[in-house]
Amino acid sequence: MLVKVEVYFDGKYWCARAFEHDIFTQGKTLDELIANIKEAIELHFHDSKEPVEALIISEFKEKNLLNF
Repeated sequence: MLVKVEVYFDGKYWCARAFEHDIFTQGKTLDELIANIKEAIELHFHDSKEPVEALIISEFKEKNLLNF
């Protein structure tokens, strides 16, 4: 089973929500968010006999940090 997860930054926390399942989690850092996504998916599908994979989808805007 493939779980598609949207990742975005809400201005304070990194957030993740699944498109087709009732899964939402957040973290202060991306590393914390990834760990929380794994935990949330494991808890949501703990009875599933089918292997579960996550596809992380995100849209990051590039920011020009150097102005010449």
